[in-house]
Amino acid sequence: MTSETWSRFARHRQAALGLILLAVLTLSALLAPALAPYDPDVQADIVSTRYQPPSLSHPMGTDRFGRDVFSRVLYGARISLSIGLLAVLIAITVGTAIGAVAGFFGGRLDAVLMRGVDLLLSFPRLVLLVVLVALFQPSIALVTLVLGLTGWMGVSRIVRGQVLSVREMEYVTAARVLGFGRSRILLRHILPNVLTPVIVAATLGIGNTILAEAALSFLGLGVQPPTASWGNMVASGRDAMLEAWWITTFPGLAIVFTVMAFNLVGDGLRDALDPRRVA
Repeated sequence: MTSETWSRFARHRQAALGLILLAVLTLSALLAPALAPYDPDVQADIVSTRYQPPSLSHPMGTDRFGRDVFSRVLYGARISLSIGLLAVLIAITVGTAIGAVAGFFGGRLDAVLMRGVDLLLSFPRLVLLVVLVALFQPSIALVTLVLGLTGWMGVSRIVRGQVLSVREMEYVTAARVLGFGRSRILLRHILPNVLTPVIVAATLGIGNTILAEAALSFLGLGVQPPTASWGNMVASGRDAMLEAWWITTFPGLAIVFTVMAFNLVGDGLRDALDPRRVA
């Protein structure tokens, strides 16, 4: 990011707020062992410690097993953020590769790849996720892989459109005249110049991926207990929402603020990387 781009990003107040929120969330996740007052998975005397409301000893209360909700929210941030980042990395890699190949080579290959993308986009993502995860034993690795492999289609269309535009530029024509191979032209001259919208899409996609993981965990098809994730924490408190509202409220707020932070940063990057959008 150049100094001018960073200056535009810094002037975007909402993006700066989102970046601060992300920094706090990331540090909280990294420092969870030091910040968490209790082991997130240890169950104490359930009869005396379950469903305790927020207090000085338990800032976010306890759940039905007497586990500290604050500690579980901190450790859940590690799981939810990791899944979001890794799944988007998979989606960006696959989407960029397919979109670049389709846009650069064109012809029948482009038609086949894009019709495949259209076919996959026609399926509701949540339904596709549920079907794929239900076929195997749910695990963190499986959830991450499935989220990544069902989230690349939009990226591929963005990259394809950018490649179709960039491949007609004069410097690409000059590279062809000089006899450079197709692989070198694509990897060294075209891809570096189409990554700006990909970066923005990745930032916005992390929030959506965290929401998708939370939905899967809420349905019991995501991260499995006792491992804490924000989605399964919300699910664990749905039967006691009236008498123990804190069990679902605090992980739910963590999801809201995290998704909002990524969206704010994504909007700021979009405006900073495209000066024409700045009012």
